[in-house]
Amino acid sequence: MTALLGQAAAAQTTSSPVPVTSTPATPTAPYSEAATSPEVAADPEAETDPAATSPEAAPASKPAAAKPNPAKSSDRTESTTGGKHHGRPRINGPARSITTTGTEGVALTFDDGPDPTYTPQLLEMLAKERVKATFCVVGTNAKKHPELIREIVKAGHSLCNHSWNHDLKLGKKPPKKIKADLERTNAAIRAAVPNAKISFMRAPGGNFTPNLVKVSGKLGMAPLYWQVDPRDWDQPKGESHADHRKKIVKIVQKRTRKGSVILSHDNAQPDTIEAYKTLLPWLRRHFTLVAL
Repeated sequence: MTALLGQAAAAQTTSSPVPVTSTPATPTAPYSEAATSPEVAADPEAETDPAATSPEAAPASKPAAAKPNPAKSSDRTESTTGGKHHGRPRINGPARSITTTGTEGVALTFDDGPDPTYTPQLLEMLAKERVKATFCVVGTNAKKHPELIREIVKAGHSLCNHSWNHDLKLGKKPPKKIKADLERTNAAIRAAVPNAKISFMRAPGGNFTPNLVKVSGKLGMAPLYWQVDPRDWDQPKGESHADHRKKIVKIVQKRTRKGSVILSHDNAQPDTIEAYKTLLPWLRRHFTLVAL
C-alpha cells in the first residue's frame, strides 16, 4: 500500500499528476486535502449518521455497471503487500477520503475489533488462505485485547485507527478533541505493539469531515474509506442468518473489481466470518489481495 500513501503524500507539494511507478517510495509526508483529484469518479457506498447501535450505517447504493475482469480460476495468486499500478488511488470519498488502492490489488478491511471471539477465527482463515488484510481497530477494544493486536501485527496484517470508542460525530468536534481521540487510540495500539505502523484512519460510520482528515494527516494517517460495502452489520428483522450470509457474499462478488477497498467487520459479526469462508477462496481465485 506504499503506492497509495506515496501518491497521497506527493500531492501535498504539487497539483500536477504524479508519475506512476511499479515500486513507489515510502511517503515522507502525511495525506493532505490538496491531493490530486481522481481521474475518474467512483460511486462509493455513502454512509450517513446511523443510530448509535449500528457499527457502520450506509444507505444501499446501486451496484456499479461495470463487471469485474477476473483472472482465470487457475491463476491463483499469493496475497501480497502491493500490486501493479493501474492509476491513482481515488480520493472521492467523504471529505476526499480514499476509496481504492491505486493498484490492481483488492484490499480487505475489517472494522470495530479486535473481538475476542471472531478476530481469532478470522486470523486463522486469513492465514490458511495466505491473505493479508487491514484491521481498523477501535481504541477501547485494542486496550481490552492487546494480545489480539499483537497477533494481527505478527501475522503481517496492517493497522488502521478507527477512533477510541466509535463516536459517529467525532469529525464534528473541535480539532483538539479529534487529535486527543486519535492519539489515545494510537497509544492503546502501541501499548500492545511499540512502534506499530498506523498509516490509515477510518472515521466511525465513514463520517469523514475536513477537520478529521486534516488532523489525521498531521498524525501521519491517510483517510481510508471504501468502495464495496456489503453492509454485513445490518441484518434486517426477519432475515435468517443463512440469507444474511448469502447477501454478504453476493454483494462482495458482484461489486468487487481491481483496486477495490472492501469494508467488513470482525466485531460481533458471526455471519461475516461464515461468509468469508466462501469469499476468501473466491477472492483469491479472481483477484490479487493486498495489505494496505
